[in-house]
Amino acid sequence: MQVRRVLADLRAGRQPATDDLRVFAQGLASGAVTDAQAGAFAMGVCLGGLGDAGRVALTEAMRDSGDVLAWDMPGPVLDKHSTGGLGDCVSLVLAPALAACGAYVPMISGRGLGHTGGTLDKLEAIPGFNVDATEAQLRQIVADVGCAIVSASGQIAPADKRLYAIRDISGTVDSIDLITASILSKKLAAGLHSLVLDVKWGSGAFMQTIDDARALAQSLVGTANAAGCRTSGLITDMNQPLVRSLGNALEVAEVMLELTGAARGPLFELTCALGAEVLVLSGLAATVAEGCDKIAMAINSGAAAERFDRMVAAQGGPKDFSAEWAALMPEAPVIREIYAERPGFVAALDGRALGMAVVGLGGGRLVETDKVNPAVGLSDMVRLGHEVQRGSVLARIHARSEADADKAEAAVRAAINLADHVPKAWPLIVERVAP
Repeated sequence: MQVRRVLADLRAGRQPATDDLRVFAQGLASGAVTDAQAGAFAMGVCLGGLGDAGRVALTEAMRDSGDVLAWDMPGPVLDKHSTGGLGDCVSLVLAPALAACGAYVPMISGRGLGHTGGTLDKLEAIPGFNVDATEAQLRQIVADVGCAIVSASGQIAPADKRLYAIRDISGTVDSIDLITASILSKKLAAGLHSLVLDVKWGSGAFMQTIDDARALAQSLVGTANAAGCRTSGLITDMNQPLVRSLGNALEVAEVMLELTGAARGPLFELTCALGAEVLVLSGLAATVAEGCDKIAMAINSGAAAERFDRMVAAQGGPKDFSAEWAALMPEAPVIREIYAERPGFVAALDGRALGMAVVGLGGGRLVETDKVNPAVGLSDMVRLGHEVQRGSVLARIHARSEADADKAEAAVRAAINLADHVPKAWPLIVERVAP
C-alpha cells in the first residue's frame, strides 16, 4: 500500500511521506518493489522532483536500505567524491595525504563507465591490488594504514544499486534528485564525519555547463549536511583532462610522479584544495590556508607516498611500490605519437570524445561487464592554450595493435581544435559551495 501511495503522490505532484520513502527504498533492496514500480518512481521524480525535504528523505532511506558503518577511531573519518572526469586521479593522492594528516579514510569508490575513468580500475592496474574487501578487512586496513580504497559491498545502499539500473534503462539518469540520492546514499553509509565534493563542469564532465554543475553541487552539499554529514564542495573545470594522461596505468604513473615529487601541476593544486576543505570541516585545520599547507607538506615530505605504499601492500599489491612502480606497471605494445599538421593554439578539447577514444582502445567500458586493458590510453596530451608548431606532438597513443592506434588517432585528431588565437582560460577551481 505504501509503495502505491508513493507513486500516487508523485503523480499528483505531492512530496511522498518520509516513512513511505523508507518503505519504498527497503522494497527496492528486497525486491518487493517491482521493476515497473521502480521505473514509474524514477520517471515521477525526474518529471516533478522531490523538493529539498524529499531529496533528504530519499537519500537517508537509500542509505539505510543496507549496512551503515560506524567507526571508533582516534581521528575523524573523512572522504571525497568526484562527479567524474578525465584524468581525474585525485583520490589516489588525496586519501594517503589525508591519512598522513591524522584522518581515517574508508574510500568506497566505483569503476569507470562511459567516457570517464574509475578509481578502482586505476588501482587494479597495480599488480595484485585487490579492491574487494570484507567489512572486517576494510576496518583493519583503515585502522592500520589510515586509508583504504575499495569497492562497495552488496550490503552498502542496495536500494541505490537497484534503482541505478532502472534509471539507466528508463531515461531518468539526469535527475538531480536521483543523482544526489545515488551519490550520497553510498557515501553516507560509510559513516563519515565530513565529506568534500568535487563537482566538475565542461566538455569532459557529465555537467556541461557551470549552471548545471552549480545546481548539482548545491543539491549535494545541502542534502549531505541535512543528513548529518558536514560537507562542502568545489566546482572545478573539466574542459581538459586534469592530468596529461588518460588510461589506468598511465594515470597511476601520474599519481606516482606527484607523490614522489617528480611533478607538480593541476593534480597537486586540486588535491590540496579538496584536502583543505575537508580538513577544515573535520577540525584538523583551522583555515583553508592551513589545510592546504598540511596537505602539501604530507605530499612534499613523502608521508603521503609512505601511506600509499602501505595501502598498496595491505590490499595485495607489491611492497615499496613508490620505489619500484616504473618497472611494475603494464605497458602497451604499440606507442604512437600524434603530430600536429599545422601551427596554432589548442583552443578546445572534446573531453567526451577523448574519453571514448580511450574506451575504444580497451581502456574503459560501455557496459559493466566489459573487460578493461590497464595498459592502453593516451599520454602527453597538449593543454588548452598551448602553442604548437607543425610536427609538434599532440598526444601519444598506447594501444594493443596498430589498427587500434589508427582508430584512436583519428578520434584524437577530431577532438583537438587548433585556432589562430589563444582561447579563454578557465580557472581550475571555479567556485566553492559552502554548507
